[in-house]
Amino acid sequence: MQDLQRSHIISTYFAPRGHARMYALGMQLVQLYLSPFDKLIGIIGEAGSGKSALIRGMFPGLELTNDDNGVYVRPLPILEQDRGFSLFAPHTYHLDVRFETGFTQMSVLAEAITQALHSGKRVIVEHFDLIYPMLEIKADLLIGVGEEVVITRPTIFGPEPQDIYDIVYKSLPYRLMAHTAEDLCEFCLPKEEVERCGHDDVKHGFVLSFPDYAPDVDLKELEEKVYDLIAQDLPVTYLDENHVSIGGAIHPCTGPRIHVPSTGQVKDFHLLYHFMHDVFNKRYLLVGCVGRDNLDKLRKLEEHTKFLHPIE
Repeated sequence: MQDLQRSHIISTYFAPRGHARMYALGMQLVQLYLSPFDKLIGIIGEAGSGKSALIRGMFPGLELTNDDNGVYVRPLPILEQDRGFSLFAPHTYHLDVRFETGFTQMSVLAEAITQALHSGKRVIVEHFDLIYPMLEIKADLLIGVGEEVVITRPTIFGPEPQDIYDIVYKSLPYRLMAHTAEDLCEFCLPKEEVERCGHDDVKHGFVLSFPDYAPDVDLKELEEKVYDLIAQDLPVTYLDENHVSIGGAIHPCTGPRIHVPSTGQVKDFHLLYHFMHDVFNKRYLLVGCVGRDNLDKLRKLEEHTKFLHPIE
């Protein structure tokens, strides 16, 4: 097991936009990459990238100290190591460096992490890139969350936490735009079609899947409706774990924190003007993308599938 882990350099996965899919990915990463000997787990990514959901999938039952519902564990358990009876001390600690530095000096946090590691504890550190220069201990496993989930086992030659941060920081806006565009498409679809559709992840885009038959929808008209919502620059806000508000209208969503703040921030949105037929899985796919140069990708996809509906 250890020999296999030592051979691992870096792996990349699409970062799902729904909680259930993020939990499932976390479980998969644990099975493939986590060793019982890994003590320091570094997590890197901006707010709203889904770090907490990934951690919950990787470590079910772990008490997160920065709960998404605004409930924060106090006092911070890792700072209380010497005060509790050792038999009842946690085996795994969690802390969010960005949040905790508002209350505790970075040097104190670094010392607490080092003490826990020396005591044989496992420590999961969000925003690991911020504390690494002071900690000067490489993570056994380093995970970045942006548009993709990047998982690596650093060596003396890297990658450094800043390298992973640079990757996920640049890619996250595409994921936020794609998810917002995905929800805008759902927002304009008939309710009965939204209720039966599934979701897939692609780079700089999204896929809505419909079993058995394609919706009776003109995709050019759907695209124009989404353009109109983008032009209105409507606020997109979190309501609860299952809903967002789009311009004041409630819309169901499985990843309500993973959005741009307003529809006007969705750039270069395009749809493929026909449903792709997934013959083996008996479903029809609505394909959309965001970001520069993706219209060319849709043109190539159009040519490859040899349909008679050119993109204008």
